[in-house]
Amino acid sequence: MVAEPKIVLASASRRRQDLLRRLGIPFLSVPSRVEEDLLEGEGPEEHVLRLCEEKARAVGRLYPERWIIGADTIVLIDDVILGKPRNRKEALWMLDKLQGRAHEVYSGVCVLHPGNEILAKRAVCTRVHMKPLSQEEKEWYLRTGEPFDKAGGYAIQGFASVLIREIEGSYTNVVGLPIPELVEMLRELNAWNLFSDR
Repeated sequence: MVAEPKIVLASASRRRQDLLRRLGIPFLSVPSRVEEDLLEGEGPEEHVLRLCEEKARAVGRLYPERWIIGADTIVLIDDVILGKPRNRKEALWMLDKLQGRAHEVYSGVCVLHPGNEILAKRAVCTRVHMKPLSQEEKEWYLRTGEPFDKAGGYAIQGFASVLIREIEGSYTNVVGLPIPELVEMLRELNAWNLFSDR
C-alpha cells in the first residue's frame, strides 16, 4: 500500500506543481480558494506573506498532520501591484506597462504543520527586465492565451521567455515558488529528511 504524501501544496498552479515535482517529493495539490484581495496600506512583502500563510492555513484545516506549503506571487511596477488580468484589455494594459522596463516579482512562501503549530515563511523579490515590445509582439503574445491566469499577465517559463531580457535574482521565484528558500525552510524545520535523502 502506497503511503499518503506528507506534503500538501496549497495551490492548483501547474507551474508550482512542476517546480515541486522536480525535487522528487511526493505531494498532494489542494487549492486553497483564498481571495487574493489587496488590503489598504499593504505593501508587496506584507501582501504575499499574508496570503501565503492564509492559503496554507486554509488547506491545513483539512490536513492538520501534514506539512502544508502555501505560496503567493505578485508583480510590482510603479508601486502598483499587478495581479492576474481578467480580460484581454487588462492583459494588454499590463504588457504596455511592463514592456521596455524593469519590474519586481514578489513571492511569499509558507511552510506550516498545523498539528504541531510550526510555521515559517519568507518573501523573495526578483527584478525582471522586459524588452521593448512592438504592437505585433503584444498581439502575438495575447493570442497564445498565456497571460490570463498569470500574475502580471506573463509566464517567464512559457512563451514570454522571448520577451524577457534579463533577471536579477531567483528564476523559480518568478515562476511562482522560490525553491531555494523553500528547501532552506524545510531543512531548518527538520522536515527535509522526511521527504528526501538527497
